[in-house]
Amino acid sequence: MARIELRSLAHSYAGPDAPLEEHALAPTDLEWADGQTHALLGPSGCGKTTLLNAISGLLTPTAGRVLFDGVDVTERSTRERNIAQVFQFPVVYDTMTVFENLAFPLRNRRLAAGEVSARVGEVAEVLELTGDLQRRARGLTADAKQRLALGRGLVRDDVAAILLDEPMTVIDPARRWSLRRKLREVHHALGRTLIHVTHDQGEALTIADRVVVMDAGRVVQVGTPRELVEAPTHTFVATFIGNPGMNLLPCTVAEGTAVVAHTVLPLPPELAARAKEARGALELGIRPEHLELDPDGNAAARVERIADLGRYWVADLSLDGQALKIKGSGGPRPVPGESARLRFPPQRLILFADGVALA
Repeated sequence: MARIELRSLAHSYAGPDAPLEEHALAPTDLEWADGQTHALLGPSGCGKTTLLNAISGLLTPTAGRVLFDGVDVTERSTRERNIAQVFQFPVVYDTMTVFENLAFPLRNRRLAAGEVSARVGEVAEVLELTGDLQRRARGLTADAKQRLALGRGLVRDDVAAILLDEPMTVIDPARRWSLRRKLREVHHALGRTLIHVTHDQGEALTIADRVVVMDAGRVVQVGTPRELVEAPTHTFVATFIGNPGMNLLPCTVAEGTAVVAHTVLPLPPELAARAKEARGALELGIRPEHLELDPDGNAAARVERIADLGRYWVADLSLDGQALKIKGSGGPRPVPGESARLRFPPQRLILFADGVALA
């Protein structure tokens, strides 16, 4: 496994002289710790696959460097970097058995037959493929083929990292949860460095130790799943992460309070103090699950509609003309067409100035 560093890495498909706004990947500095599971998360077209391909060697960046354990590998091929990559559509040899697929990269390295069998057996057990070892790959289900493709990378103990590019897109939704769990188990059992590209926040937050959130070719925030949910540093992260995303309400700040239209909401003293130094348009952020229905709350909102989603409900509200959502799982529910009193817990509030959280 390797520690992977990106230094001022950038890429434009229009060439090195293209203006920055035409870059698929803006200049990026990142470090990927050895032995961890990382996720690249963002909407389609945000630059995730471009970044992954620059790490793997499938793409040579127009600027910047890629280092593995301090060694510059920017000009090296994928083979020279010793990378295993699992793609959206699994790459397996259909005419070979599962055992032969897993053994193939080991036999290419001329390992002894006993060692090949031992490693194949270990990986097959972790990926729940033991019972399929003598089956031809063409007869496997889509998720079993994807586990097999993953196994071809895991079976080698000399890879620098395993890169996964949207590997669950073709998997039946009912099987995705089990494959996510399996990836976590694989990581803990074998200690491989995984970099997982996805547009699905559920995958990223479930699988990864650290998540890199990207938008429009730029890294917006890097953090643990908890940090991204509880302490987003940018409004893009605040609204992209969460189901539903964070409420953002234009506001002003005066005398230790946030004023949303005609509603005055108390702020924690430290947040109010930071707001005094802020420049730019202010927005007050709170997650729908942190809003509280409270008869003594200091905000009154009209209930527009409510959706029952089984384990929880989500209601659309209007606060002085500003749309917001509240999410709950029990207790009293707001009634459409009526007014609901709300409490905004001060410790759950985040202020953003021109899209950036006040730190």
